Amino acid sequence: MYVPGKLSDVGHVLVDVGTGYYVEKTADNARDFFKRKIDFLTKQMEKIQPALQEKHAMKQAVMEMMSQKIQQLTAMGASQAAATKA
Repeated sequence: MYVPGKLSDVGHVLVDVGTGYYVEKTADNARDFFKRKIDFLTKQMEKIQPALQEKHAMKQAVMEMMSQKIQQLTAMGASQAAATKA
């Protein structure tokens, strides 16, 4: 959420460090904190990306297999319905 406002002290800011905790930091320390946090999150994303790609490929394979099974069952049901009418 974005809320416009003005800082009364531009040298010090409150930083949300997680789980509802805030820490007062200087602007330079806050910048360093967020740079470290961005670097950490980037590394974590790079670490889990291969696993996510593998899971996505598995999901696609399962979806394809299910689609084939549904088509087979639909064709089988249609042929049985035609056989019972004859």
